[in-house]
Formats: sequence, structure tokens, C-alpha cells
Amino acid sequence: MKMQWPGAYCDTKGRKCCYPNTGKPTTDFHIHGLWPNYNDGSYPSSCDSSNPFDVSELDDDFQDKLTAEWPSFKCPSIGTKFWAHEWNKHGTCAQSVFKNQRDYFQAGLDLKEKANLLQALDNSNIIPNDKFYNVEDIKEAMKTEIGFYPWLECNKDLKGNSQMYQVYVCVDKNGKDFIECPVLPHGNCASRVQFAEF
Repeated sequence: MKMQWPGAYCDTKGRKCCYPNTGKPTTDFHIHGLWPNYNDGSYPSSCDSSNPFDVSELDDDFQDKLTAEWPSFKCPSIGTKFWAHEWNKHGTCAQSVFKNQRDYFQAGLDLKEKANLLQALDNSNIIPNDKFYNVEDIKEAMKTEIGFYPWLECNKDLKGNSQMYQVYVCVDKNGKDFIECPVLPHGNCASRVQFAEF
């Protein structure tokens, strides 16, 4: 599972961000995606073209939840096309776990709530204030909440500062609990990273 920090997405060198039609989302980590991985770190994609995304499977209240917790910040705003991409590329590869599209997206929402990354960081006095923090302190704070070390992906802002951008955590085969990742990607973060305001 990958969660992104919108302050870094919107501050990435050369990139603009757009908010959903509902306005600026809450100051929190937001879901980027949920997908199955192989133990070597690679992953299947686009596994079942016969079951494409169908927004009618998601009622209005559920779509409101996704807009709040699983938004796209891409410009121009792409709305439900982001969810279609996530389901078609990743969700179709997890149909043996999730009986339908709603279950897939609900699992992402449940995991995000369980991770509670912003609160975990806040508990360690790591807050989104444009200040710099040690990467190891960030990982330790998140491990306290989720039980395992995450992998951090960083980006660069216009000034060249390394920023905490995305957080990867691994999930069990049932899509319910966090586990230790069998393989983590190579890091691209400096030893101290900025936690951008949002």
C-alpha cells in the first residue's frame, strides 16, 4: 500500500496540483494505491480487462469517502478516472481477495485509518511545518503505529530540498493487516527530510 503526503506532491519541482471538486482535502496522508506484490517486489498489473471499473458500484456516500481519502491531485482534476486506473491496474489483480470493487476500495480506506500515520508522527513531535526531520525518527514513529518499518519515498521541491513524499507499507494476503515487507525498494531520501506544510 502506498500513501502520499499532499504537501510534498503539491510542492514537487515543476509540478502543480489540483484539488478535487470538493476543495482542499484534509491535512493528512492520502491513499495513492493498494496492490498485490510478489516477494521480489515486482507486481502484477491489469489482470482482468473483463471486469473494468464501474463507478455505479460505488454509491454517492462512498464516493465522497474516496474523494476525501483517496483523491487525485493531478492537473487537471481527473476525478473518478484515478479510481478507475487503480482498480483496472491493481484491483483486478486482487479479485481473489476482494469480492468486488467496493470491497477493494474499502480495504484501502480501512488500512489508511489503521495506519494513522499523521497521528503516529504527531505523537513523536514530527509535524508538517516545513521543518526537517531525521528519516530514521520518521520510520521509528510510524513503526510504533503499524508495527513494521515503512519505506519512504522522497521528492525534491523547487529549492532542491528532500521532502517526505510517499510511504509504502506491506499488507498481508487478506488485505487486512500490516506485515514486514519481504523486499523494500532502494531509498531516495536524504538522512533529513522536510515535512512540507499542507
